[in-house]
Amino acid sequence: MPKEFEKDDMNYYLLELAREFKRLTHRKAEAEIVLVGGASIVLNYGFRNTTADFDALIQAPTAIRDAVNNVRDRLDLPMGWINEDFKITPSYTPKLYKYSSYYRTYANVMTVRTIVGQYLVAMKLRSGRKYKHDLSDIVGILMTHRMEGNPLLPDDIREAYEQLYGDWNELPEDSRLFVNGLAEDEQLAERYVETIEAERGIKETVIDFEQKYPDTINLANEDEIINMLTNRNKSGNNKNGENEDGVL
Repeated sequence: MPKEFEKDDMNYYLLELAREFKRLTHRKAEAEIVLVGGASIVLNYGFRNTTADFDALIQAPTAIRDAVNNVRDRLDLPMGWINEDFKITPSYTPKLYKYSSYYRTYANVMTVRTIVGQYLVAMKLRSGRKYKHDLSDIVGILMTHRMEGNPLLPDDIREAYEQLYGDWNELPEDSRLFVNGLAEDEQLAERYVETIEAERGIKETVIDFEQKYPDTINLANEDEIINMLTNRNKSGNNKNGENEDGVL
């Protein structure tokens, strides 16, 4: 079973990474890491307890790579436990550095920053994966900010999106409507649970499809395939729900 990182784990491994980096560079270099996605959510919010890895932007001398590998080997962490793979996804933009927030400094050599609030919502909207945590994370972030008396308004999210990516209207209409609807929703805790369940169902459907048709889904076609599978499941459920007279 893949390793899942909790908040205490993350702080411990980041500290060990900083210490190893300091050892390798003889305390003569510094590193800066910006954590995004699930890693930022686990560190900054309470609605999600774990993440599978540390999605990051890393600014540091090349010794950081050796430090990452050494910590991985010594502590038996998975390959890519901290990585920059998200840089090839639509949610990446170099502007993320500018809009990151300070989190903590480890071992006096490694500064960690995170993406939070409306900027993290904007990233999740840009990614928009219906079978992972993107939509439920958006609900959870909005829910947390509202509970803390600091609600994120649609205009806040729109401004953040445009600062990071450009024209808000380039987002799919259903994504824009999703955010606007949540802003008016008084039952975000219930909506969070519902969204988690919906994502779980879509993920199971996607896994089944990939087992039958390996290497078919990619970034260019995943929305089309997921919509097709979802609509097919709805159609099948409607047929199964009919009584003998053909009435639901």
